[in-house]
Amino acid sequence: MLAACSAADNAGPTPIPGSLTYGGPARSKLTKSPPGSYVYNSFYNSSGQKVQETYILQPDRTLKLTRQEVVSDFVY
Repeated sequence: MLAACSAADNAGPTPIPGSLTYGGPARSKLTKSPPGSYVYNSFYNSSGQKVQETYILQPDRTLKLTRQEVVSDFVY
């Protein structure tokens, strides 16, 4: 069964407008945070839904998008 998996399956979420890495690498490099640090981003997508993202800082100082989730913005 594992033979059906491909490298694309492990690529992770795709950046969308509002993502830190949408359209290419992030514009600035994080110089004070150690590699392996998590960076969080939240924004509203074009449909008005709140999106929360988690990135991990790579050894080359680039950000890798590891989690992207649409969440409810309402408090019950």
